Amino acid sequence: MTGLQAGLKNRHLSMIAIGGVIGAGLFVGSSSGIATAGPGILLSYALVGTLVVLVMRMLGEMSAANPTSGSFSAHADRALGRWAGFSIGWLYWFFWVVVLAVEATAGAKILAAWMPAVPQWGWALIVMVVLTATNLVSVGSYGEFEFWFAGIKVVAIGAFIVVGGLAVFGVLPGVDSDKAGLSNLTGHGGFLPHGPGAILTGVLLVVFSFMGSEIATLAAGESENPQRAVTKSTNSIIWRIAVFYLGSIFVVVTLLPWNDPSIKKQGSYVAALDSLGIAHAGQIMNFIVLTSVLSCLNSGLYTASRMAFSLGERGDAPKVFAKTTSRGVPMAAIVASVVFGFVAVFFNYKFPDSVFLFLVNSSGAVALFVWLVICFSQLRMRKIIQAEAPEKLVVRMWLYPYLTWATAALIVFVLGYMLTDTEHDGRETVLLSLLVAAVVLVIAFVKEKVRGGGRAVVGGASSAEVQEKVKTG
Repeated sequence: MTGLQAGLKNRHLSMIAIGGVIGAGLFVGSSSGIATAGPGILLSYALVGTLVVLVMRMLGEMSAANPTSGSFSAHADRALGRWAGFSIGWLYWFFWVVVLAVEATAGAKILAAWMPAVPQWGWALIVMVVLTATNLVSVGSYGEFEFWFAGIKVVAIGAFIVVGGLAVFGVLPGVDSDKAGLSNLTGHGGFLPHGPGAILTGVLLVVFSFMGSEIATLAAGESENPQRAVTKSTNSIIWRIAVFYLGSIFVVVTLLPWNDPSIKKQGSYVAALDSLGIAHAGQIMNFIVLTSVLSCLNSGLYTASRMAFSLGERGDAPKVFAKTTSRGVPMAAIVASVVFGFVAVFFNYKFPDSVFLFLVNSSGAVALFVWLVICFSQLRMRKIIQAEAPEKLVVRMWLYPYLTWATAALIVFVLGYMLTDTEHDGRETVLLSLLVAAVVLVIAFVKEKVRGGGRAVVGGASSAEVQEKVKTG
């Protein structure tokens, strides 16, 4: 067993950090958000964006002090107790293996439309096999693939913002878009056509497209300079969200009236490109969405396997998960994640409206659970770091502890508001996610009872010893 290796270069980490915040959900899911909140969807994105920035700042503080492939799960293990690291680690793994199936299916649909000779399930299989092979070769090959996938996404959104922005202000040569203009923000029923309450409903629709911003802190453990990588990705999260999310959505809602039927019919980005008379807009956007899907699949497989590796290393998963090949690849952890992903893909084709729908909904609120655990971990971990190694506090959470508590309260509020949402499956998602979380928590406590490790449950010495091992090993 050789352990994980520092196979990620600085350029890989930079692009993983940038690409991590641009999920396929941004392209695919934004149209329903615009239809629900109108131009006010910008406030929904700003609210969730602020939440992510604050959570990432907390995670950055802990990860810069102690970079590890377990990231927030390892921090929760030490700060809150063995039960917390176990529970949130497995919930996060579950979230990403379900995402594998969702993204593989989305990518297969696009590829089957282009090349119908191969059935959709065949494309899903091909995509999964290719990216599994990439992850099995070395962490460097994952980083290289992600560098190019994320690079295409970044360039595409950058070009979209520039071209769309020029059209909005009427300075794009050769384009005469009669619908474009800042007046779209206040015309057609006003900035909030469905009232202020729609901002919160919009939050529910966009919150899940932000999941992935934490991947850079997991990947940092396999980089040349983990502390520098975490610090850099944490400090740049503000402009990344401002440009890619708020910038591109601003362009969409100013190029077209929010209630233009083409937004719902074609998707927000395709409709926006179409309005500029750009030829083959749909195919261009399909290519970008496919790239985002492959990027998400690639990162999802990497993230799930590294979380499984960390759980195995801490004794919270089969020990074989913590074994690596001579190239530093946790083969068993990758294969186990992929197998579950394949099973979920099968359910998607065989039982899309029952088993698969349950899997998707029951993993839906995990993002919010993860963020909440990060908040509570940071409250405790700050004191631990200050007592043991204050010089490692190179990234600090702003206005600690008040802003941490405020962030936690906002997350709880969003979860509570979801319970009132019956129109967009918000209530079902929270209840099913809570059910799965409860099952995992019960397993965690039973495991501790069997182990006889009562003191570990409340953050005792054994948890700290494991963390020390992770830190030095």
